[in-house]
Amino acid sequence: MKSCFSALFCSFLFVISADADTGTFRLESPEWHNGGTVPTRNLFNGSGCNGSNISPEFHWSGAPKGTRSFAITIYDPDAPAPGGWWHWVVFNIPSAASNLLAGAGDKGSNRLPPGSSQCNNDYGESGYGGPCPPPGTTHRYVVKIYALDVERIAAGAETAPSRVARLIQEHAIGSAQLSVSFGR
Repeated sequence: MKSCFSALFCSFLFVISADADTGTFRLESPEWHNGGTVPTRNLFNGSGCNGSNISPEFHWSGAPKGTRSFAITIYDPDAPAPGGWWHWVVFNIPSAASNLLAGAGDKGSNRLPPGSSQCNNDYGESGYGGPCPPPGTTHRYVVKIYALDVERIAAGAETAPSRVARLIQEHAIGSAQLSVSFGR
């Protein structure tokens, strides 16, 4: 366990170091503004939330040299579940891509860049599952784009999002993020 923790910690330090070296890798969204609140249209539709469950639009630029693909994750570190809550994990995004369209995470939308993959979220559904924190709480939602040193991550739609996230970390050469919140 200690060596696993050390490997993950070293991987995390490498990602921070790569970011510091480039200083230009950026993630932006016309819907999710760093430090802002999740719009209703992006909230989950179920579990007491009445959103439209539409995945937000994201744009990125300034990827580090050597980027062969991208991955994007939306993660709730405040969730009461052990290990947090994965709302969306998209990987194998081609290196020529620079955005995800709104609704790209919707089942059957065909809006992901060709060749991209997404696994089940922690709701147990494929694609995007919007925020829906327990009543009386406010949670943070961290969106992170990773520049990867491989064209493809060996995972499929049924691979657990936490497992895909570990694979992404193993191949990350840089990252950029933004964080939003929502409470009810």
